[in-house]
Amino acid sequence: MIEINNLTDFVLDKKFLKKVSQAVLRGENKGRHIVSVAFIKEKEMRGLNKKYLNKNKPTDVLSFSETKDFMGKIKEFENILGEVVICPQFIKKNAKKLGLLFKKELSRALIHGILHLLGYSHEKSEQKAKEMKGKENYYLFPYF
Repeated sequence: MIEINNLTDFVLDKKFLKKVSQAVLRGENKGRHIVSVAFIKEKEMRGLNKKYLNKNKPTDVLSFSETKDFMGKIKEFENILGEVVICPQFIKKNAKKLGLLFKKELSRALIHGILHLLGYSHEKSEQKAKEMKGKENYYLFPYF
């Protein structure tokens, strides 16, 4: 299940974003898992990036994995993967700079964020970065 919360003025195609998200989850055998997606303003994204990654600038996407409680278990919520936080304002600027469609760059960021929740990382090694980029392209391809 995908929950989408748009806290911005951007008009977003929630049906399409849910479709893309579900394709990634099904493709990674996590189709019954829950992901929350929040779209926030640039100022809020800067604050989150500073607080959690110590980077005083906005970014396109951040992922927050579901954490276990102090007992190490969350029985009724064990299928929650976490939350993907996206800044459409930042993505719009980035898409324009790269000459890409906003919808495509937004989809790429969403896929990227979900892959992080699933354990993929581009920071650990060049090989892991290539693997993650390959997955992004694989899931993006049917739509663009």
